Amino acid sequence: MSFKDLKLNRPILRAIAEAGYDNPTLVQEKAIPLVLNKKDIIVSAQTGTGKTAAFALPILQLLFDKQDAPKKGKKIKALIISPTRELAIQIEENFKTYSIHTNLRTTVVYGGASIEPQKDILKKGVDILIATPGRLLDLHKQDIINLDYIETFVLDEADLMLDMGFIDDVKKIERLCSKEKQVLLFSATIPYKVEQLANTILNNPERVEVTTNSSTSKNINQLLYYVPKPNKIELCLHLLRNTIKGSILIFRRTKFGVEKLEQTLLKNGYKADSIHGDKSQNLRQEALNNFKTNQINILIATDVAARGIDIDKLDAVINFDLPNIPETYVHRIGRTARAGHSGIAHSFCSADEKNYVQSIQQLIQIQIDVIDDHPYPLDPKTKPIVHKSKKIGSKHKKGRKSEASKKKKKRWY
Repeated sequence: MSFKDLKLNRPILRAIAEAGYDNPTLVQEKAIPLVLNKKDIIVSAQTGTGKTAAFALPILQLLFDKQDAPKKGKKIKALIISPTRELAIQIEENFKTYSIHTNLRTTVVYGGASIEPQKDILKKGVDILIATPGRLLDLHKQDIINLDYIETFVLDEADLMLDMGFIDDVKKIERLCSKEKQVLLFSATIPYKVEQLANTILNNPERVEVTTNSSTSKNINQLLYYVPKPNKIELCLHLLRNTIKGSILIFRRTKFGVEKLEQTLLKNGYKADSIHGDKSQNLRQEALNNFKTNQINILIATDVAARGIDIDKLDAVINFDLPNIPETYVHRIGRTARAGHSGIAHSFCSADEKNYVQSIQQLIQIQIDVIDDHPYPLDPKTKPIVHKSKKIGSKHKKGRKSEASKKKKKRWY
C-alpha cells in the first residue's frame, strides 16, 4: 500500500515524499482511514511504529479545506495532549514537516518554559495545538485558549499520562472541548486504567492493535549481565571501552543516579550528557539536540524524561538499573531498532533486581541471553556478607553484674 491509497491530498503527499517516506507503516494503514471517516479510535502501538503520523496526516487532511481563515480568525480545531515536553516538541516537529505545503498553523505549549512567547503565538491564531496538560489548563484559566471549536482531540501515550497522575487534568480538558469532537487515544499498552478512561471519553471507538501489548522488536539483540551493584559502573566502562560503540542511550532509575554516572563518564573522557526532571527545558533540549547531531554519543536519562524521544539509528540501549515495571523495559529497548534498523539492548542486573528479570521475561515471552563472560560476575553461590559490629558489649542487661563479679561473691547458699 502507498500513501496515495490512503486518499491523502497532494500537498500532504508531497511533504511525506520530501521527508523520505515511501509506504505507510501498519499503524498508519489501519488508523488513517478510520480517522478520515471521523471515527473515535483506540490505538495500541509501541513507540517507533509511526503512530504520530497516524494521527497527524489525517488531521491535516481533515483541516485542509478550512486552512484559509485569516490568521487572527483561526480557531484551535485540533488538540493533541502529550505527557512530556520532549514528546510534545517532537509531535510539533512532525506536524510542521507534514504541513509545509499548507497554510495550517501549529504550535506547542508546555511548562518549564516562559509562558509569554506561547501566549503571543496563540493570540495570533493557530489551527493545531500540542500541549502538556498543566500548561494547557494554565493558559485556559487566563482565557488565552478557547477549546470550543475542537474537532479532533488526541491523547498520546495515554498509559504514561495516567502513570504520571494526569487523569483528572485529562478529564477536565476533555470536558472543556466541544461535545461534537472526534477522540483519538494512543497508548503503548492498554491497561485497565486506560480502558476505563477510554470508556468515559470515547464514543463507540474502533480498535487498532498493531502489536501485542508487550512485543519487542525482532531486530533487537537483548543481552543480560548479572553484576554486583557496586560494580555496575566498572562494567559499564568496560563495555564502552571494548564492546558497545556508536550512539548509546543509558537508563537509570533516579535523577541522582543519572548525574553520578554522567560525572563518571565525563571524567573518563566520554562525550556524554543527560536529561532528567530537575534540568530546565532548555538544557534538556540542548542535550537532546547534541545527541541527535552526534556532538555527544552517550545520553543518560530517567524514564519519564526519555519517553517518546525519537532518535534515528540509535545503536544501543543500556539498562543500567532494571525497571520495576516490565512494560517500561519494552519502552526503553524500543528506542533502538526503529524503522527497520537493528540494535542491541544491554541490561545490568544486581542481586536485588532478579525478580524484575523474571517479570520482564514473562511479559515479552523471551528468555534474554545471559552474558557470563565479563570481569564482574555476580556469583549466586556466595552468600551476602552480613557485617556484624566488632564492638562486644556486656552480655548482661544494664545494671546486672558481670560473670567475674558474681564468681567473687560468696553466696549464702
